[in-house]
Amino acid sequence: MADAFFKARRFIGGSDRRAISDRLWAMLRAAPRLAWHLEAIGAPATPRLIMLAELVLAEGLSSDAAAGLFAGARHGPEPLSEEERRALARLAFRRLEDPAMPEAARLGVPEWLLPFLARRFGDRLGAELAAFDRPAPTDLRVNTLRTTREAAREALAAEGIATEPTPFSPVGLRAASRAPITASHAFREGLVEIQDEGSQLVAALTDARPGMRVCDFCAGAGGKTLALAAMMRNRGRIVAADVSAARLEAAVRRLRRAGVSTVERRLIGPGERWIKRARGSFDRVLVDAPCTGTGTWRRKPDARLRLRRHDLDELLLRQGEILDRASTLVKPDGVLVYATCSVLEEENEAQVQSFLARNRGFRVLPLAALRAERGLAFLPGEGPFLSLTPAQQGTDGFFAAALLREGRSL
Repeated sequence: MADAFFKARRFIGGSDRRAISDRLWAMLRAAPRLAWHLEAIGAPATPRLIMLAELVLAEGLSSDAAAGLFAGARHGPEPLSEEERRALARLAFRRLEDPAMPEAARLGVPEWLLPFLARRFGDRLGAELAAFDRPAPTDLRVNTLRTTREAAREALAAEGIATEPTPFSPVGLRAASRAPITASHAFREGLVEIQDEGSQLVAALTDARPGMRVCDFCAGAGGKTLALAAMMRNRGRIVAADVSAARLEAAVRRLRRAGVSTVERRLIGPGERWIKRARGSFDRVLVDAPCTGTGTWRRKPDARLRLRRHDLDELLLRQGEILDRASTLVKPDGVLVYATCSVLEEENEAQVQSFLARNRGFRVLPLAALRAERGLAFLPGEGPFLSLTPAQQGTDGFFAAALLREGRSL
């Protein structure tokens, strides 16, 4: 949405683009609270009125200053209507934090979703959701096929981009959220890829090694495929599979830039024969399943506004079907990794337990075993699964479970 807006308005300069983007994201993060205030004064929650409410209630502008931004100047928004002026006058007497505000609006989530999040986070609910309201940093994965983390960091610093090593991922760097990464020589030469540290840790959980046969079953545009290829040192074979031909095609340029030569792309469709032919032939299968995306709210604040209960119900069915289908590819003694960018138990732990009840040949490889036996000591968290949130690890919200298909011991 923002990309299309700016593409149609190339006259907007870089600093103005940043200011517009910052204001838009701030409005979207506060939208549930702002909409409640508009409802309380009997005004419709139109985009213009939500922005007015953001200016007055969140940014503290006076009524005159807010109205002045709607002056109808060239390229500017049309002047306020009489209805909007009346709403603005009423908003001026309100405060963003109102004790009468319902909990769902105060926390910035759909009312139907609040019980799911409360079950997940318990007494940490407020702190966890507050972390989703903070802008995310820009995380990078160093492409170890081309360079080292320290050399990549030096290359970025030479271009004026300061980074720090990520706390957990051994191949991660963290930059400021507005760092011009894609314009850098380091990015164009394939030294780094933009990838949240949590996503890097999900790829690491597969413990993919050189010479293995690996399937990235929901590969999308290839972010985790690239990470797997680097882990395997470009030796072995990776099948990047997805239901979207366009997404698979978009991965081609990224693979070339990274110097990856071990990836075969496969389209997943009804009755795909390659899945039957490849049954039981992969050492590792990664299922980065379609999900509600509740873990990505820092980067996509509008996503929480669009999410509906029926979306969750449909996704739960799809996740189970995808997991069952992908599991047939795993060889005895191989590992299936199920991952989502969701923080909901229904999509995560419950989905894994349901799968295990249907598929007796698999068992959980707990984090403790992965740390002790597989050299993955950097994986954070407690319990059997990888579970990440912005409040606790500083990453996007992710979940991943490693499931061993019973066979001889590794």
